[in-house]
Amino acid sequence: MHDFVVVGAGPAGSRFARRAAEAGYDVLVFEQGQVGEPLACSGHVSTDVWEFTPDGAREALLQNEISGARFHRGGPGDEAHPFYKDEVISNVIDRVGLDRWLADAAREAGADLREEHTVVAVEEGRDRVAVTARGPDGTDTYEGRMVAGCDGPNSRVRSELGLPEPDELLHGVLGFTDEADHDDFVDVHLTVPRFFAWRIPRGEAGVEYGLATPPGDDVRAAFDEFTGDYGAAVTRRCSGLIPIGPPERVTGRRSFLIGDAAAQTKPFTGGGILYGMTAADHAAREIDPREPGTLGDYERAWRADLRQEIRLGKVVRAGYSLPGPVQEAGLRAFAGEIGVHMDRPTTLFSTEQLKALFSRS
Repeated sequence: MHDFVVVGAGPAGSRFARRAAEAGYDVLVFEQGQVGEPLACSGHVSTDVWEFTPDGAREALLQNEISGARFHRGGPGDEAHPFYKDEVISNVIDRVGLDRWLADAAREAGADLREEHTVVAVEEGRDRVAVTARGPDGTDTYEGRMVAGCDGPNSRVRSELGLPEPDELLHGVLGFTDEADHDDFVDVHLTVPRFFAWRIPRGEAGVEYGLATPPGDDVRAAFDEFTGDYGAAVTRRCSGLIPIGPPERVTGRRSFLIGDAAAQTKPFTGGGILYGMTAADHAAREIDPREPGTLGDYERAWRADLRQEIRLGKVVRAGYSLPGPVQEAGLRAFAGEIGVHMDRPTTLFSTEQLKALFSRS
């Protein structure tokens, strides 16, 4: 019997598998297709991502360095409000490559990671879980002491075991062009209802365009209009769901969710790479597969770490829906040098941010 059966080998699943295997546990991981595919997530991340990757990952995956963002209330020709630091604050990376590096690290730590295995059923028993997966050689059932659902917004583990759903699912679209762009600013457009659109320069790799909308909106039409305003010749695109708002519980009797499956994401950007891997580390530290009571320790640990960030992230997102004149006044008041960390809204109240504000008052 395996200690953990992990469903999903994205950043959260691979990070948990690596840390659990390093702790001496028997870890089996299933990935529905090939690791990293299909792409459904932006490659713009904070520099903290390298704390979770093996040596050499930065040199292999880095595409561009970002030091600021231009905020627009309209399209590309609209007035831009710059927010920046005099240092690199985020990186643009090979997003598919990140998944593969993290999966390889899990394998090197001892996890048995199997691609092309689709989980079709999950059952919880008194002392074990049963996970049925369909692979290249047929369908088999595997037993474990616990199952980790790291399988994204439409988590099969979550639905099979009746765990609560995220508060909200947005529909996101990404598109890519091939022209090189080494600009060190991203562009953010507050033109999408209850969210935003973005343009991210990826160095020699091209440019990423994206946006997300609430359910029911025509996301493809909005994306075509946005990229059309830029005159962008999009050569490839992808789409996916973005979970916002963790449910009140992400654990069952012998199950737990991590990452997008648990909606451990930033409400103001939809990004979940860092939050998911942070929660994965908490899970690996707190959960003993022989002691179901330790699932509560995981719940308390990840929420203590991320709860306030997620709450303040919701406040930041509310600003996207403020009346135009209020948005304009806020952008003008706060534009300039900042001291904010892109993954930590609590830094809006940090000493560094207050110094940045007062230095231009």
